[in-house]
Amino acid sequence: MAPPRYRGAINNGFQFSIGIGALSANLINYGTEKIKGGWGWRISLALAAVPATILTLGAVFLPETPNSLIQLTDDTERAKLMLQRVRGTEDVQAELDDLIKASSISKTVEHPFKNIIKRKYRPQLVMAIAIPFFQQVTGINVIAFYAPILFRTIGLGESASLMSSVVTGIVGTGSTFISMLVVDKLGRRALFIFGGVQMLVSQIMVGGIMAAQLGDHGGVGEGYAYVVLILICVYVAGFGWSWGPLGWLVPSEIFPLEIRSAGQSIVVAVSFLFTFIVAQTFLAMLCHFKSGVFFFFGGWVVVMTAFVYYLLPETKNIPIEKMDRVWREHGFWNKIVGEMDEQTKIEAA
Repeated sequence: MAPPRYRGAINNGFQFSIGIGALSANLINYGTEKIKGGWGWRISLALAAVPATILTLGAVFLPETPNSLIQLTDDTERAKLMLQRVRGTEDVQAELDDLIKASSISKTVEHPFKNIIKRKYRPQLVMAIAIPFFQQVTGINVIAFYAPILFRTIGLGESASLMSSVVTGIVGTGSTFISMLVVDKLGRRALFIFGGVQMLVSQIMVGGIMAAQLGDHGGVGEGYAYVVLILICVYVAGFGWSWGPLGWLVPSEIFPLEIRSAGQSIVVAVSFLFTFIVAQTFLAMLCHFKSGVFFFFGGWVVVMTAFVYYLLPETKNIPIEKMDRVWREHGFWNKIVGEMDEQTKIEAA
């Protein structure tokens, strides 16, 4: 739905909203922690029904996108009216023609999951698996799920550790908002790389402090505990304007319509799978690796930053319907999809 020049900012609003939700949850947890009689966690859990209700009612009033109208009904006039409404102008014919062309191509594809494994879609398939995997092994869900336990481990009390989670939530939400403002100016690659370096440095420093001060047992001094909290905020900020929102933005804009459903399904499935794996294994990792858990995730940050630098082309300001050209113009991916283009031209001739 978003015009190309604002697509990054609007799409990053997704992660910004998630950040607001997580921050709200942390505030609720902090507020209900002292409720006696076993009601605190029950109230906290039950309040999740409020956003669920809003989502359900909102879906009733949500209009179809121009793309889905063309795809499902072939009603191009209705799609044009919706596109004019979304864009705020009547001059939408060129974009409508692109949508109709993309829809026609997609309808020739009967099995998107079979097609996405074809060589010409190899870049999109690699990104559909690698980006959500890397997003989870940044270690962010470790912080999100276990921040109170982590902060208690380094010496903060229970109430202080919950408040620390609120602080990191504010930092993450604020940095994602900054990402919304700059992503369509600086581009995706710059934010990925800058955020990766920022996360790596803060993880190494946190791991170093915990290795030196925490040891195998006990806690760290109050001063060091707050230094660790500040460094974790630096890490969360780095994630908040890089892998947090961009881990969803880039996969949402690289798939052509004929494989978009399959591609997005793979992205979400991989994300949920590794969210589950990391969440279930972190406490055991913390017990065995101790401070080394930060070096473990830091190693993955090195890998993912190199991956972005060498293999991810810039996608800012490019219409989704014309996104295939970024792979043909990329030094590495052109060797794969460029050969397919030449082969297709020969067969057509």
